[in-house]
Amino acid sequence: MTTLVVWGEELLGYDLGEHPLNPVRVELAMALAREFGVLDRPGVRVVAPEPADDAALTRVHDAKYLDAVRAAARDARSALAYGRWGLGTSDNPVFERMHEASALVAGATLAAAEAVWRGEATAAASIAGGLHHAMPAKAAGFCVYNDPAVAIARLLDLGAQRIAYVDIDVHHGDGVEAIFYDDPRVLTISLHESPLSLFPGTGFADETGGPDAPGSAVNVALPAGTGDQGWLRAFHAVVPALLRAFRPELIVAQCGADTHRLDPLADLRLTVDGQRAAQLAVRDLAVELCDGRWVATGGGGYALVVALPRAWAHLLATVTGEPLEPGRPTPPQWRALAAQRLTELSPGARRVAGDVPPSMTDFGDTTVTAWDPDSDHPVDRAVRATRRAVFPLHGLDPYDPRD
Repeated sequence: MTTLVVWGEELLGYDLGEHPLNPVRVELAMALAREFGVLDRPGVRVVAPEPADDAALTRVHDAKYLDAVRAAARDARSALAYGRWGLGTSDNPVFERMHEASALVAGATLAAAEAVWRGEATAAASIAGGLHHAMPAKAAGFCVYNDPAVAIARLLDLGAQRIAYVDIDVHHGDGVEAIFYDDPRVLTISLHESPLSLFPGTGFADETGGPDAPGSAVNVALPAGTGDQGWLRAFHAVVPALLRAFRPELIVAQCGADTHRLDPLADLRLTVDGQRAAQLAVRDLAVELCDGRWVATGGGGYALVVALPRAWAHLLATVTGEPLEPGRPTPPQWRALAAQRLTELSPGARRVAGDVPPSMTDFGDTTVTAWDPDSDHPVDRAVRATRRAVFPLHGLDPYDPRD
């Protein structure tokens, strides 16, 4: 097995300022993975990112939108003039070198996907990526350019016929879904907190793809407070059967860590153990269906110290080989760095960042229980709605637990 990790400190330049999406979260995740020796494993290659060029970006984004991103960054005082592009808002404030920083994130994910498709790596990771809310002509949800979509578009241009996108962020992967909604070559699956209670207000079970691609979009809208067991039950009731029916050549996974119980912006209440189990489930499906070919990106996650660094250190370990044991203590050197970064945060950011965690576990319960088609449990109702909406479009029985 060979793995490519696309990383360089210049990716920390995607910095929205006094904002929940603080780049310290990525810095601490990479530092934690390094302390565990994850990036020094045999077969792991760490390469610096190169920015995606306009040709790659305009496969997904409107050229006039790219012009607006560049112009807004040059003159932040006129950011209000770019409101129709989603720029200059509290979610997507204008920041210095915004185009360059965003293109670099897109380029990192693009390089990861190309390496796997061309056989240069079995799997790859771009944890600074996962900016799944950006639309073709609008910034949204902290996302300027949609790097997973840019990467998937490149895979299609290289000849891919069946790409599966699996989104385990707490928010609906709306941008990626919208971009490929009518393309039967791309199956988008998103598990997220219900749009009735969380941004972006989309991702209901009846969103199932455009007229030329019925069944290409799959949405599992879970109730607040779902927790590890409920989330894993929903995943295993929906995702494996659909991926086996679709037979993807490669899986692109968006692994946002904002499903965590301490995340300040959402309420699914998973533990880092549940997140690790979800990552392993995606990896196992890639091994079963794609000879291990998958690309893992980051995404959301706003408990900057207590949750996200551990979730993505687990992710990097899962992508590069042997998973980290949950009970392992966090290394002293990393705890010292995390404590220092905590002192440097603003008071508001410090309040939600969480304490420095002593170990890689939250002692979560990751037992997988079977979905019950006759149950009235809120999670089972959500699963039933998704299966009824989309399983028949793939030739699957929505009520047969074997599917």
